[in-house]
Amino acid sequence: MKALHIGIIKRLAFFAIVFPVFSLGGCKTFPPLSPDEQYLAHDYLIGPGDNVDIIVWRNPEVSMAVPVRPDGKITTPLVEDLPASGKTSTQLARDIEVALSKYIQQPVVTVVVTEFVGPYTEQIRVIGEAAKPQALPYREEMTLMDVLIEVGGMTEFAAGNKARIVRNINGKQQQFSVRLDDLIRDGDITANMPVRQGDVLVIPESFF
Repeated sequence: MKALHIGIIKRLAFFAIVFPVFSLGGCKTFPPLSPDEQYLAHDYLIGPGDNVDIIVWRNPEVSMAVPVRPDGKITTPLVEDLPASGKTSTQLARDIEVALSKYIQQPVVTVVVTEFVGPYTEQIRVIGEAAKPQALPYREEMTLMDVLIEVGGMTEFAAGNKARIVRNINGKQQQFSVRLDDLIRDGDITANMPVRQGDVLVIPESFF
């Protein structure tokens, strides 16, 4: 009996300490993401982990498919350690032409991206109570619903309507609330918002 009383006292002491912390965290609110949020047109930027197919017209011996290394560079015949990350396929093609012009007269290069990851700054990151938290490559006109499909939805402990988007706007981080419970559990399509490159979706745990 004495042990039971001690256990109850310890449990009450635990909630006395932890509950105010949870309450303070729960009091902070963020402005909702605007339903008028517009998709931003954006050229795809190459990132580490992408595969690129480099085609040099009339020069098959220097044409090949190569991966973009973790340091963001590529190596091809006659071209070593050329930065590729953060460039469009057209920009990379022009850079390769400049590098090859030392060996080939007026080279004409085409770059085709065949596997897409994108730069880290362009990826969508999902953390917290997602079924499979991860970083996702951004796709044009991507929405919250697309993101949730990719991560397998939320766990049973998720507080979906307390989720938020962390977004970099003009060099400053801003946070916006989103309604994930309304979207995937109630089917409220008005809660389906566009996401942008570099967004972080934070899904908190529901403690009560």
